[in-house]
Amino acid sequence: METQAETTTAAPYGIVAVGDERFFRDTQGRLVPESQVKAEHRLEDDTVRKIIDHAEHLSAMITRFRGHTFDDVEAFIELLGEKYGGKRGGAKGNVTLTSYDGCHKVVVAVQDQLSFGPELQVAKGLVDECIASWSGGAEPELLALVQHAFQVDKEGRINRAALFQLRRLDIKREPWPQAMEALGDAIRVIGSREYVRFYKRDHPRGRWIAITIDLASA
Repeated sequence: METQAETTTAAPYGIVAVGDERFFRDTQGRLVPESQVKAEHRLEDDTVRKIIDHAEHLSAMITRFRGHTFDDVEAFIELLGEKYGGKRGGAKGNVTLTSYDGCHKVVVAVQDQLSFGPELQVAKGLVDECIASWSGGAEPELLALVQHAFQVDKEGRINRAALFQLRRLDIKREPWPQAMEALGDAIRVIGSREYVRFYKRDHPRGRWIAITIDLASA
């Protein structure tokens, strides 16, 4: 007698139904009968899946909102371009839009993504040479800044802010200028990323308050 093949279908919240039986799939991919899964583990599974469902829904909403925001800003700039024959905004696409009452604003910023070429090692050698050759040594503050600037973190990233601080120092003694020239030549712009931020305040002279969308800062 021919029998109908047994089918496996996924049930809500991670439960797998095989015929009339219900199972949980474990980390090894094995089907464990629901009756053999502890109540606290079933509750944990249910809790995690509910949170993830909400998180995925919220993530999709934020992605759509971000896209709509950039589209709306770009559309506004294009309208101004049609009227004035140009674009509103600063270099690299930075632009700030403010409500008529001055209590709401949207800031779109473009940030360069930087990398550093082999000239960075040359700059480091020249800076070390400066410190070693200067009579009396260097000030402790400068030594700390140099050490901080060329220190690599766990992700292999150089401290960019400290490097830029070095470049702002007005030191004429050789070979510091050559070191700063090598440091400048080491900077590579490998791309850019757009950011959008939102602010509001109670009145036009009030302090701007950021509208937080980042979950870590909420």
